[in-house]
Amino acid sequence: MSIVVDLDQLATTLGEYPYGYLLTTSGGAVKAVTVTAEVVEGRVRIPVGSNGSARNLADNPTATLLFPPPKPRGYSLIVDGTARTTDDGFVLEPATAVLHRPADHADPGTPHTHDAGCGNDCRPV
Repeated sequence: MSIVVDLDQLATTLGEYPYGYLLTTSGGAVKAVTVTAEVVEGRVRIPVGSNGSARNLADNPTATLLFPPPKPRGYSLIVDGTARTTDDGFVLEPATAVLHRPADHADPGTPHTHDAGCGNDCRPV
């Protein structure tokens, strides 16, 4: 489930995630590299580059950042957008962001914010 969110809160939310994965594609194959990231002037700055990711972004600038939950049963942070190579890494222009976890990871008594039958527990950032 994707929920379009107000990206003004992305910097605060991203501060809770020590590392994540930059996902890029080319020719149908997905490349994942471990990254750290920060929001600077509304864009996600990734300070370390990867030759394979740079090649993929040259072919297809669509990218996803996936940050695993910082604690068990917590939310993953997923940021979709377009990225480009810079002199010192990458910059992603975020289009959407969502906090996501399976419904069975929800805290007892917590209402789910998902479509009926979705099976997930998502909340906007």
